[in-house]
Amino acid sequence: MHTQKLIYSFFVLLALFILPSCTVPNAEDKAGFVSIFDGKTLAGWHAVPKDSSGDWSVTNGVILGAGSENRLSYLVYKDDMLRDFELKLSYCLPEKGNTGVEIRSLPDTTGKRPFEGYHADLGHLGIGPGILGAWDFHFAKRREYPCKRGKRLIIDADGKTHYTKIDNALAKKDINKHQWNEIHIIARGNNFQFFINGKCASEFTDNFKDSLKQGAIGLQIHDKGMKVKFKDIRLKRL
Repeated sequence: MHTQKLIYSFFVLLALFILPSCTVPNAEDKAGFVSIFDGKTLAGWHAVPKDSSGDWSVTNGVILGAGSENRLSYLVYKDDMLRDFELKLSYCLPEKGNTGVEIRSLPDTTGKRPFEGYHADLGHLGIGPGILGAWDFHFAKRREYPCKRGKRLIIDADGKTHYTKIDNALAKKDINKHQWNEIHIIARGNNFQFFINGKCASEFTDNFKDSLKQGAIGLQIHDKGMKVKFKDIRLKRL
């Protein structure tokens, strides 16, 4: 039994070293990105729930989300079968707020939330590392794990978790308060990386048997009264 535990521990440590590192992609990777927001209309996007469509508008080349009720509202891109991709966009929170980008999202049939999916969490400066720059897990039935800013998480096939610290990770000083910040999300297989302003914020690998393989992209409004802006939304399919 002791030998089996040693072998298991060895392979966990090995996985930490051989997983893709959360490093800034090369400039050459710019090729292949396609704009999925025309800067004028919400063509190709739809609101979820449908009656929250009034929360989303376009002004001067920018998508504006304004929460009208205490509920989750999403602006969802039309392709609901995205698998491996890179997503780049800019966001701005002019005041306090809680927002983010939902990926590999599927309708939540339990009614817990509009979607289950992986969520790149964003919020105002000072909201804390559990939101700003963190990965959040919106699952219907699975356990939901913390993956705070500055952390790398591996989820085993049986749901066991392993955390390590990301060197030179995103810090509060790297965030432009109430100004535009650049987001870069990479979803490749079971590995997911989240960058803000060129700095790695958080990363996870989901090896669980029921990990999410494909789904939609959604921009989020979390609270009533909050406002968030998005622009320069580009997608690269891998």
